[in-house]
Amino acid sequence: MKNNESRRGRRGGWQVADLPDATDASEWFHGRLPEAWFSAVDVTVDREEILVVGTLAGTDDVNGAEAEGRIGRFRSETKAERIEIALEAQARYERKVSWGVRLGDTEALFTHVAAPVMTRLRQPERRVLDTLVDAGVARSRSDALAWSVRLVGQHADEWLGQLRDAMGEVDKLRGEGPSL
Repeated sequence: MKNNESRRGRRGGWQVADLPDATDASEWFHGRLPEAWFSAVDVTVDREEILVVGTLAGTDDVNGAEAEGRIGRFRSETKAERIEIALEAQARYERKVSWGVRLGDTEALFTHVAAPVMTRLRQPERRVLDTLVDAGVARSRSDALAWSVRLVGQHADEWLGQLRDAMGEVDKLRGEGPSL
């Protein structure tokens, strides 16, 4: 899949031009993970990372310190096997694998990628970031930008989901179209 023919019509430009397709990552993890670990698994993929967050099998009404204790125990007892699975997935998909666990209302991410993102901002946008820094909401422009993106993500989640679905349909139609 390294030639231009197989990449025609894919979104993302040069940043993802050489990345393997990871649309089957969720199915791969569902097949690869031990069934006893999780009652449900959410797999999220982007250009840099595959995030696997599982809901621990067992009691869902566990919260607080007990949930944190069970999550800690799971983390230490499964570390070697999670590393092995992550290495397989990283070889297959050429992305880092990060892990998280959910139990009741408690969620913990064990690892995750904090990827740098470069952007160019004009003065009005920089002033927004500087206001957040000056007000103590963020420590730096970088933190202020990350805070802003999280805020938009929380308040526009439904719209972003619809946008992702629409982009998926466009990709599907591109794939079904005539080749040049």
